[in-house]
Amino acid sequence: APFVLRALRIALVVCLYWFTSITMVFLNKYLLDSPSLRLDAPLFVTFFQCAVTAALCLGLSLGTACGHSSCPSLPTLRLDPKVSRSVLPLSIVFIGMITSNNLCLKYVGVAFYNVGRSLTTVFNVLLSYVLLKQTTSLYALLACGVIIGGFWLGVDQEGAEGTLSWTGIFFGVLASLCVSLNAIYTKKVLPVVDGSIWRLTFYNNVNACVLFLPLMMLLGEFHTLYRFDKLGSPSFWGMMTLGGVFGFAIGYVTGLQIKFTSPLTHNVSGTAKACAQTVLAVVYFEETKSFLWWTSNLMVLGGSFAYTWVKGLEMRKEQEEPNLKSNEKNETGV
Repeated sequence: APFVLRALRIALVVCLYWFTSITMVFLNKYLLDSPSLRLDAPLFVTFFQCAVTAALCLGLSLGTACGHSSCPSLPTLRLDPKVSRSVLPLSIVFIGMITSNNLCLKYVGVAFYNVGRSLTTVFNVLLSYVLLKQTTSLYALLACGVIIGGFWLGVDQEGAEGTLSWTGIFFGVLASLCVSLNAIYTKKVLPVVDGSIWRLTFYNNVNACVLFLPLMMLLGEFHTLYRFDKLGSPSFWGMMTLGGVFGFAIGYVTGLQIKFTSPLTHNVSGTAKACAQTVLAVVYFEETKSFLWWTSNLMVLGGSFAYTWVKGLEMRKEQEEPNLKSNEKNETGV
């Protein structure tokens, strides 16, 4: 029963992705905005996660080099300043993405986090038109319209409930833009690192660590850390390290999910995960939300799902057309 095995493996990978992604959001919410922790240093939290990721990449690569190969696909990692410079534009977008993601999470509740940064699809359409001159079909644009509608309704409902943070919304929109730019730049930069996602992750995180230091200085986070009362607490560092490990793992399980399913299934799984995450957050933080608030969430999820579905159909059609043409040629004997 190879089919059963394959189905089990896919189910396992999808569960792993859901678990890692949802746990990471809740962990980050705790580190960024927990009343019991009271640490106001979002950049430091993000910097630390980048440092852990870079260290894990290096550690795994050294393990491979010494013959303890758990990941045979891992290249030997060494820092090449020239490559580092080539990756820099992507690293800046990457920093923008993880920082705005974390700042959005700091200022909005976990329940609203998904709607807050739901405009990625819309930016994908805009940027592929502006940068790559690619047009989008009417149905895909309609799906984007539904997402924008859901986003606005969500903002309106958060306002009505008195839980709206414009700062959070700003960072959510910025995060959406950066996620979209990140995808475009990653494609551009991959040839520089011989197409290795591992190498790219390593360079991105090392560059990010270096760039975060002056930013943390500018925003006075070293001063905040100096006065932080839990700086000597092992449980605090345990949570921080756990956040870093999950930050590293999310890249890996995302890659796994795409590999074992498809980029399209990955998007659908991500949409469903966001839905589960929202419900979990409302239950966990014991929040009550209005009917319209839930409607805004459903619009965002429905729009994202519809967009993925339309895109999938279009891609299948594109693949079938050349085949049809070649079949016609064969039949007419040309």
